[in-house]
Amino acid sequence: MSCSVRTANRGDLPALCALLGELFAIEADFTPEPARQWIGLERLLDRPQEAVVLVAERQGEVIGMCTAQVLISTAEGGEVVLVEDVVVRGDQRGGGSGSALLTALETWCRQRGIRRMQLLADRANTPALEFYRRKGWQPTQLMAWRRYPGA
Repeated sequence: MSCSVRTANRGDLPALCALLGELFAIEADFTPEPARQWIGLERLLDRPQEAVVLVAERQGEVIGMCTAQVLISTAEGGEVVLVEDVVVRGDQRGGGSGSALLTALETWCRQRGIRRMQLLADRANTPALEFYRRKGWQPTQLMAWRRYPGA
């Protein structure tokens, strides 16, 4: 059964937080904290020129999501997006909704002249890594690093 993809709205926040809880439960670097996820999603929704939150729906039910934020790349000389939070509910995986989300995101990027899409994926999440490879994503030589200000 096919799904539809649309831009998220505030009414989707409970479902989106549940999806993020599922995602963060399998990623070693993150811990589900619904209150924080809610705030982060609200901030993304409040910045439609700088970010997008897309949802996949099947029979009126949110079953997947992805987010992207616009950055300026000196390497590209223009705007790129950082794709985050690509997740499909566990019982809905393999039905094409992840592909539909990335296709819709790519259309959103083309319409805005975005030069590159990039994402981070947990190195132990083999199904996700294989999914991205099948969709034509390529790994880079870069490593992700982080530091918390004030730490």
